[in-house]
Amino acid sequence: MNIAAVFNALLVSVLAAVLWKYIKLREHVFMVEEELVLTRQSQELSQVQIDYHAALQALVEDGTRMVCTGRMHTDRICRFESLCYSTEAEEFVYFHSNSSVMLPNLGSRRFQPALLDLSSVEDHNTQYFNFVELPAAALKFMPKPVFVPDVALIANRFNPDNLMHVFHDDLLPIYYTMQQFSDLGLEARLFFMEGWSEGVHFDLYKLLSNKQPLLREQLKTLGRLLCFTKSYVGLSKITTWYQYGFVQPQGPKANILVSGNEIRQFTKFMMQKLNVSLEESSSEEYIVVFSRTINRLILNEAELILALAQEFQMKTITVSLEEHSFSDIVRLISNASMLVSMHGAQLVMSLFLPRGATVVELFPYAINPEHYTPYKTLATLPGMDLQYIAWQNTDREDTITYPDRPWDQGGIAHLDKTEQERIIKSTEVPRHLCCRNPEWLFRAYQDTKVNIPSLIHVIRQTVKSKPGPKKQKWSGSLYPGKVRDAKCQASVQGTSEAKLAVSWQIPWNLKYLKVREVKYEVWIQEQGENTYMPYILSHQNHTFSENIKPFTIYLVWIRCIFNKNLLGPFADVLLCST
Repeated sequence: MNIAAVFNALLVSVLAAVLWKYIKLREHVFMVEEELVLTRQSQELSQVQIDYHAALQALVEDGTRMVCTGRMHTDRICRFESLCYSTEAEEFVYFHSNSSVMLPNLGSRRFQPALLDLSSVEDHNTQYFNFVELPAAALKFMPKPVFVPDVALIANRFNPDNLMHVFHDDLLPIYYTMQQFSDLGLEARLFFMEGWSEGVHFDLYKLLSNKQPLLREQLKTLGRLLCFTKSYVGLSKITTWYQYGFVQPQGPKANILVSGNEIRQFTKFMMQKLNVSLEESSSEEYIVVFSRTINRLILNEAELILALAQEFQMKTITVSLEEHSFSDIVRLISNASMLVSMHGAQLVMSLFLPRGATVVELFPYAINPEHYTPYKTLATLPGMDLQYIAWQNTDREDTITYPDRPWDQGGIAHLDKTEQERIIKSTEVPRHLCCRNPEWLFRAYQDTKVNIPSLIHVIRQTVKSKPGPKKQKWSGSLYPGKVRDAKCQASVQGTSEAKLAVSWQIPWNLKYLKVREVKYEVWIQEQGENTYMPYILSHQNHTFSENIKPFTIYLVWIRCIFNKNLLGPFADVLLCST
């Protein structure tokens, strides 16, 4: 064999081995550099330290884990570990592995219509959340993930340019969703996925967390595949009190679960964040008129301010969203005796009024106050302790309409002449669905000259003396507990007559309460029958003889009632034999 050829082959083999090692070393260096870049991207997103290699290994081995609360998509909030988001596809991604968890495991029912609502607005088809599914092995072929180390709350803002929607749909639900889960504290980060820009009220969202909220568009700058180490998706709807008319004409929700006490806890938090202190404010009593500067104007605003000041002998001031800072508006309203405003989103600020204050809502011509009640509903929630007054302009001569404006500002020029004439002659906007009813928009954007004697008369029907905030004791409704030690004893007289003596002890909590009236409700049912005899009693024992038969088994239920309508729970059923 040629020695030179052997030497050359050996040299080629050595060089190939060295080159292979060099390539592998370069690949390793590249991977380390890439991990450092991705780690640095994660660190730029948050100060929370993250071990990139360990996080990636956990994602590959464990996949995504999901556990949800709620039975339906309309009341569901889900907790995820390693939920990912593709900024290219704009899709959330659930990675499956042998260690993945998915509860509830709905199969295709997850698309009927969605896993959950991202917004607190119930069952709106623009607010649905879902994810696409992939095996964890697919990560080999995907962009390297950037991990989000912060605990994330992922949700949609419904309409961040409208102050009513900001508070009712977003801020209150976010606040109480964060209260519901202990790791959603002030160090959690909010992610808004609806696609809106920041909007004029974005600073209010910043108050809910110590970290800057991020919008969907901003996520593209962080990476092609983002993975949230821990996240909550969806918002609690428990604080909402109004539905906007997407399915039926707008009005209060059928089952309102929030009271003024919870609203006031939220406003206390917001005032602290805004550095608004009641102690620093003036003790002078005054009325606030909320001034609108673009549309739905009060044409005789100066005259109205003078009349209110003279009638109630109180200083009267104006505020507006355009000319005052938000914290200044909160400071002024939180000490006001009365808030007067045209119907509109700014009236949600009445949630900052002190207890005992008065809300006066002014409605333009042809708009029935009973058909549009978000602020009436708020003011009259138990525990808000506000007086609510509605005034409507009933004089066509005291209104200015704008038929030639664009349709979304109340214009009707795009409609045929017959429909325009009908709307102009109409004296009341019929009940309607949200959100583009031209007759509603035409009337909603008109300006109004307030009939001041009429308004003062309406206010005086409710406010008999000088208005003003009042310190009131907690006025929540306390319910009785179960009655205790219920007993029954039967006596039989012959073959046709019997008596049933029933006794019980007062509910345990009654001895700590001052209750105006205490009654007891007793139901007696013969075993095997579908009907029962109800009794309302004032004492803790009673002997029943009417319709009581010998040698019969009776079921007896007893509960306590406070002040006629605070019904306690029934005690365990008694089985009584005569």
